[in-house]
Amino acid sequence: MKKSLRFFLRFHLLLFFSVFFTLIDPKKVQAFTGTYGINYGRIADNIPSPDEVAVLLRASKIKNVRIYDADHSVLKAFSGTGLELVVGLPNGLVKEMSANESHAMDWVKENVQAFLPKTKICGIAVGNEVLGGADYELWGALLGAVKNVYNSIKKLHLDDVVQITTAHSQAVFANSYPPSSCIFKEGVDQFMKPLLDFFSQIGSPFCLNVYPFLAYMSDPENIDINYALFQSTQGIDDSKTKLHYDNMLDAQIDAAYAALEDAGFKKMEVIVTETGWASRGDSNEAAATVDNARTYNYNLRKRLAKKKGTPLRPKNVVKAYVFAIFNENQKPGPTSERNFGLFKPDGSIAYDIGFHGLKSSSAGSSHLSFKDIRARDCSLILIILLWQWLFLS
Repeated sequence: MKKSLRFFLRFHLLLFFSVFFTLIDPKKVQAFTGTYGINYGRIADNIPSPDEVAVLLRASKIKNVRIYDADHSVLKAFSGTGLELVVGLPNGLVKEMSANESHAMDWVKENVQAFLPKTKICGIAVGNEVLGGADYELWGALLGAVKNVYNSIKKLHLDDVVQITTAHSQAVFANSYPPSSCIFKEGVDQFMKPLLDFFSQIGSPFCLNVYPFLAYMSDPENIDINYALFQSTQGIDDSKTKLHYDNMLDAQIDAAYAALEDAGFKKMEVIVTETGWASRGDSNEAAATVDNARTYNYNLRKRLAKKKGTPLRPKNVVKAYVFAIFNENQKPGPTSERNFGLFKPDGSIAYDIGFHGLKSSSAGSSHLSFKDIRARDCSLILIILLWQWLFLS
């Protein structure tokens, strides 16, 4: 009787698995292609808990995540999830870390080493958009902080696991049009070159926060919005390099490559650490619409999925972290600053850019809730346990 029951259950379980894995074939749902990541900002009082965010990201197949601090609730929530996390050392700590190597060691031990390897912390971003920013004291402190954090990582034998970087805005450039004319801004260059020299020694990339949305908003009369949105357009030609650009993001990345080459760092890779498009804005932010945000982010995913480089660096596959998971309702500034999110607080998508399994609530269709996803995960665990009992015991 017991053998007959096992045979019956084995047959039906095998049939179930064949149907189940056909339905969830990962080849059909690829939000993460090896080039796509997302920023997890939390300046809001209405977003889900870190545990729920981890569930949401896994359901959406987004593996690479950046946060702007090293909040322990996030690090604990991401433990065992397989999500690859870049933590941030906030600007407010840069001077302290630069002045005191022991403080840098303490920070690394408490916020990185303590959570490895269960939480896959693969990087530390030291400061954000420091060079070119308003606090000139931070400019001088950045390199010291970077070195002290790196030395701490190295002493703990984590330098082959955790990469040290810092992200820059376009404020570090003197000119970015055409791309080949781009150089680092006078005043910034004296801080940038020693930093790049150190990054080149330890194998770190140049991290760039770049927004075609902001570039278009600054000059809508002379920039074709289709060029900014990856839509069909005449594009631009760079007369110096004889290269053609059919979208603004590629041009902005190549401008960074041109500046790096001018500074003597031709081989350094550029990684886009922030890019996105606002879905809502003030009256003077007419381009901040749901349609434009959907178009930009959908086309960005398509662009990254091709795993190709830029006209100037065709062999350097473009990698980008989109900004951001959620709208952040407590961020200061214009309305657009609070409306870059791909997801709504209830786990539904703000607009459809191809994240299967999570439906746009604006379309009136159902979507997987966090409870649904948790139930599915629990069901899968039970199935695995049943499989072990039937076939391995």
